[in-house]
Order: sequence, then C-alpha cells, then structure tokens
Amino acid sequence: MAGAPHVHPTTTPPPLPGARPLLDPAAEYGRWITERPLDRITLWGDLHPWLVTRHADARAVLSDPRFSSENIRPGFPGLQPTPPPRTPGQLFAMDPPDHTRLRRMLIPEFTFRRAEQLRPAIRQITGDLLDSLVKQGQPADLVEHFTLPLPLLVICELLGVPYADRDFIHHQASAFATVSAGPEAMRAGWAALFGYLQELLAAKSREPGDDLMSRLATERVATGEATPAEAAGLLVQLLIAGHETTASMLSLGVVALLRHPGQLAALRADEALVPGAVEELLRYLTVVHIGLRRIATEDVEIGGVTIRAGEGVVIALQAANRDPALFAGPDALDLTRDARQHLAFGHGLHHCLGQSLARAELQIALPMLFDRLPDLRLADPAPEELAFEGRAVHGVRELPVTW
Repeated sequence: MAGAPHVHPTTTPPPLPGARPLLDPAAEYGRWITERPLDRITLWGDLHPWLVTRHADARAVLSDPRFSSENIRPGFPGLQPTPPPRTPGQLFAMDPPDHTRLRRMLIPEFTFRRAEQLRPAIRQITGDLLDSLVKQGQPADLVEHFTLPLPLLVICELLGVPYADRDFIHHQASAFATVSAGPEAMRAGWAALFGYLQELLAAKSREPGDDLMSRLATERVATGEATPAEAAGLLVQLLIAGHETTASMLSLGVVALLRHPGQLAALRADEALVPGAVEELLRYLTVVHIGLRRIATEDVEIGGVTIRAGEGVVIALQAANRDPALFAGPDALDLTRDARQHLAFGHGLHHCLGQSLARAELQIALPMLFDRLPDLRLADPAPEELAFEGRAVHGVRELPVTW
C-alpha cells in the first residue's frame, strides 16, 4: 500500500524464471500479472528488487526520471551480482545529462526518414542473401544464411565496420549477451569490441568515409563533443544491439508464422498487413526478456505501492506485452491486432534508438522470405532444443529449414 513502511520481506520472494518456452514468456508471468503485479523477487540471494509486470506500471517506471539506469549504484538489480566496471559511452547505464549529450549525437543517424532511405539497400541485401540461400541448397540453417547476416550486414554498412570481421564481431557480441557465462566473459566480449572499434575510429579520423563512425570521428570527437572512448562505447552498443535483437526477431518470427499458418496466409494475401504484423510479432515474442533494470533515487509511488529510494526495479517487458488489461487475448498471435503500444523497444528516455531501422528490416525481410520460398518449412519441427540458454536476447542458435 502507498506509504507503507519500508520493510524487508519476511519470506524469500521467488526468483526470476531462468528459462522460457520458445515463443512465449515463462508461465510464471501470466500468474504474476494478475496475482502479484508489483511484488518483490530475489536476485543473487540477498537482493530483493521489485518486479513490474503490468503495462501501465512499466510505462510509469520507464518514463519517470526518479528511476536511474546507472548500474554502479549500490543496490542496482544488475545482471550479475557484482557491479560491472564503468565503461565510457554506455548509454544503457547512463542518466542525464551525459545520457542526453551522447544520445543526441546519434539521433540524426536513426530517424524514421533515415530508415526509409535505407529500405532500397535493405531490399538489395535481403534479395542477395535469398539468392545465396537458394543456391547453396537445402536443408539449410536459416540463422547462418539469412536471419543473422541480414541485420549484421545492415549495421556494418551503416556504421562503417568491415563485414569481413563478422565472425569476430558476432562471437564477441554473443559473449557479452550471454549472462549465464558470468561477468568475466561478458566483460571480455565488451572489451574486445571496444578495443576493436577504438582502432577503427582512429583510422576513420585519418581517412573518413560516408558512414556513422566517420561522422562521429570528424564531427564529434574532433570537435571535443565526445572523447574517443565515449564514441567507441557508443559504437559497441550500436553494433551489438543493431544485429542481435533483429536476428532473433527474424528467426522466431519465422517459427511463429509457420506455427500459425492461418496468420501467415493472411499476411501473404494482404501486403497492407505487414506493418501491423511486425508490431504484433514484436509484442508477442519480446526477445529482450531479462527485464529492464532501474533503481529509485527517491520514494516513488507506482501502482499503489511505494518504492523507496535505493530499491531496485526489474521491468518484465514480456509480461507487460501480454497484459490482458491492454491486449485482449494476449497469448494469441493476431496479426490484425493494433499492437502499437507494445514495449518491445522499451519506453521513455532509453527507448531503442534503432527501432525505425529494426522495423524496416523486419517489414522487408519476412515478406520477401515467404514470397521467395512459399513452401518454407522447419526441417526440425521442434526447434525448442535449439534455443539459446542464459542469453539476454532470446532466440535460437540455428534454424534448419527446407523449401
């Protein structure tokens, strides 16, 4: 209740679920959203942050400046039991004014207009990958030949990163995203990409091209608006987030559509359904499934509960996106649904900078895939065993298909 005294729970609250089905959130979220929509959970044995599951409460927390993203604050409900070392340019772990200063540098590169300008290039990349997929023959791993290289190619082109280094990039990005590997492996993945991009940034400052990294080097670093380390940190995040999430959305989107043939048939019959269908897939799948993490800097009332200063909050996006108060029959995939209020890209100050680009990739790639391969089917009808384990972004390691 609002204004209740600050007490520690007398019984140990439950942990966050450690696993989830391939296409749905963990079953616990469906119960929590109706039975205990804002309650405590246990992290690392002795940390008891609040879990937010309702859509309205999630939006309230994510838009309230009294909740901080700085993961070095004592009591922050981080992905690991010990706070990570602070690295320059980590937007996801920053508050204003530094967050505002650095994010503002990237906004012109990720506008809706810029994403629309990139659509012809995305179509060309998609078509070339499909040509290569068909040529190499079946069965084929759709992750290896389509859903991973597509967003990685796009983000490499946008940033000015050599696609020839894709294996190194994806390996290090995967290490950083694999929470279960432990903090040292995660830090090593980030550090490897950080060093790699520092070198590229220095080279771009000497010989700039027509790409985002060159513009950062010549227009931001050279003018003193950002340090080289801050710019490299920004680029690491863009490189990781720019392909990991979209690749997983493409893979799981294919599985979801193949398992809902009526929905797929409707999508193929009506091109006008595509933008709304992508929003529904984003809501339904919610691949960023570890919860957004915040800590209160002062007492805040959310959903009738007072969250005290210094208490952590975990926002369960996958629960909020299945909230029956906003989405009727939330566990059903309905491509005709108006799902635009989903929180798959977050909300508020830290909403995903690349959401227009991700939408463009999904809106182009999925229809082109099913148009080119109308008889596409899973070679393994039960790919659940191919799902990532302990990853911050849900998805599959591989996806064998035939056509």
